[in-house]
Amino acid sequence: MTNEPGPESAAERRRTYSFLGPAGTFTEAALAQVPEARGQAWWPVRNVGEALSDVVEGRSDAAMIAIENSVDGGVSTAQDALATMPGLRIVGEYLVPVDFVLVARRGTKLEDVSLVAAHPVAYAQCLQWLTRVLPAHAHVPASSNVASAMGLLDGTSDADAAIAPPGILEHHDLELLAERIGDNLNAVTRFVLVSRPVTPPPPTGADKTSLIVELPDDHPGALLEMLEQFATRGINLSLLASRPIGDSLGRYRFVIDADGHIQDERMADALLGLRRFSPKVIFLGSYPRADRAIVRYPERYSDDIFIEARDWLRGLLSGEPGA
Repeated sequence: MTNEPGPESAAERRRTYSFLGPAGTFTEAALAQVPEARGQAWWPVRNVGEALSDVVEGRSDAAMIAIENSVDGGVSTAQDALATMPGLRIVGEYLVPVDFVLVARRGTKLEDVSLVAAHPVAYAQCLQWLTRVLPAHAHVPASSNVASAMGLLDGTSDADAAIAPPGILEHHDLELLAERIGDNLNAVTRFVLVSRPVTPPPPTGADKTSLIVELPDDHPGALLEMLEQFATRGINLSLLASRPIGDSLGRYRFVIDADGHIQDERMADALLGLRRFSPKVIFLGSYPRADRAIVRYPERYSDDIFIEARDWLRGLLSGEPGA
């Protein structure tokens, strides 16, 4: 499914999706969850910036990128790219359980392993298992989860074995030495599908809105003022992460996931408040939650309450009796 896009007529052109490759990565597993991507052109790239550039410059229709991990937190490279590359929208999110296998060249046995290749993040997530099962092992860093295994096959790695995603076994002839070696069996990575700006899909009742917001200046209570835009409208935040803006020390932007949809009256009102408060608000998108969990909120923040209050104010301004 990883074919380079070629010239086709508009009528028969397949959609192209960029993802962090090569085949067998967790990102590919996330893309496999997208119904409309099946049977289309999947284009492996080397990093998040390249994937998003493909979308901005029109080489791809959408890109799948990792945005958050339940163990390591937010993926800073993805958050910074979304903050600095204009013209992008999140149109969906997908959850992939993160587990690892230990693989080697054919004929290798577990007791033969003394040098293990692994991406540093994967190595950290399997360290307890390695310490228990291979206490005398040494670690050689790899550039990606798949590259750790590919080095065994192409001879560029001196390692005896590699930590890799389970999907690697679907694409390459490797010996499976152990599976489910991750120390946290509940680890999950959240991925988002990113396209050029489009109209948000209709609200489902189980939605999420992603934003990036900068504070107007550095003063006591500035962060609280920003958070009040959500709290006073009954909006729960499922993610709040700070990232340095980079223009001076102590200046930060905030990556926010808020429960709800831009078409919800309370969310629209919060966005208006943020726009008045902040020098820069980036709307990344409203889209269905991956877990499809219905967003709950107090009745006093329902759409009808906001609409009634707005109608009441119009009545006051127009001099309606009884308003």
